[in-house]
Amino acid sequence: MRKLLISTVLLMGTTAFAAELPLKELPGDADRDHWLPEQVNADGTLEKLQDVTGGPAVKFSGSQDRPIQIALIYPSADVSDFWARNYLAMTKRLDELGIDYETREFASRQIEHSLQSTYAGQVAQDADLYDYVIFGPSELATQADNIDKLAGTDGLVTYVWAFHTPLKYLKNQPAAWFDFSSAYGAQKICDYMVERLGKDVTYALNRGIPGITDNQRSGDFMECVKEKGNWNAVYEHYGEYQREGGFEGTQLILQAYPEAKVIHNANTAMSMGSVEAQLAAGKEKEIFSTGWGGTGLELDAIRRGELDATPMRMGDDVGAATAEAIKAHMEGRDGELPLVFLGRITVAHDQMSNDEIDALEKEAFRFSGVDALER
Repeated sequence: MRKLLISTVLLMGTTAFAAELPLKELPGDADRDHWLPEQVNADGTLEKLQDVTGGPAVKFSGSQDRPIQIALIYPSADVSDFWARNYLAMTKRLDELGIDYETREFASRQIEHSLQSTYAGQVAQDADLYDYVIFGPSELATQADNIDKLAGTDGLVTYVWAFHTPLKYLKNQPAAWFDFSSAYGAQKICDYMVERLGKDVTYALNRGIPGITDNQRSGDFMECVKEKGNWNAVYEHYGEYQREGGFEGTQLILQAYPEAKVIHNANTAMSMGSVEAQLAAGKEKEIFSTGWGGTGLELDAIRRGELDATPMRMGDDVGAATAEAIKAHMEGRDGELPLVFLGRITVAHDQMSNDEIDALEKEAFRFSGVDALER
């Protein structure tokens, strides 16, 4: 692989690969197939990267003989603007850092698992063309072999987007995982909804694809509202994170489970489909609906009174933190990085003023911009 010539250090493999995991034991380890962030991050590393990411850029201290080459494999062809926004955040932060780069994107939909596998194989085969690969898996367990393959490819630094649960059985860990904690988001939206709507609520869910993400976004939410509010789930629809799945699931809920007055959606695409089904049936004022992630589409729906609440990620954190990790790697400071980076989450809801939503949105999308992205 062609190596960058950097005046201060030589590029080297990340120290995260060599770390013996976990760094600390936690209760329930035997029941999980993955590590939790708090047991794989060295003390203080996450907080330091969060602070650096949220602060002004400090220029790269080395020099380059050519642009770094970055491959991105992710389901950016889907409705959610998470991928596009974090691409913009990463590249704009790289610009601020004074790092020259070129990118190549390999886009898919979230249900196109085999296409992602093809892309991963292509990038691994052509590893001499790239310095970094950013992989946004369609689903973690489904793409585990491809993560392992990319992370084990000599001379290629692998970062994973949209997951924060390093799998125990990987032979090769990526250099870092960048995400927002779905479990933390589930806790935030649970607390908000129980406080606002009270106890003994009957509800239904549009779930995603069986796996870690949905287990946290939907499963942890279900456990939380049951424990804290004695809520009762009458139906769970697996909509595969697609707009059509949210639409069809909501149609079924409205027809067969009219007692459900809350619909919890596990991502942007399904929440948009759910809103469409409610509008078509004239039921949007009767149903309390959630989104997931606080994307621009969701915030616009909240402003229109079509969506009620969403756990909102400070979305550009993932892309900006990735740029900072690239800079740290180029400067030989891998040991300062956490294995798992987590962005901030708050709840945006329909009882906020437009000014309050605007302020949240401006902070969240400080690099990618608050206007809806053209698709």
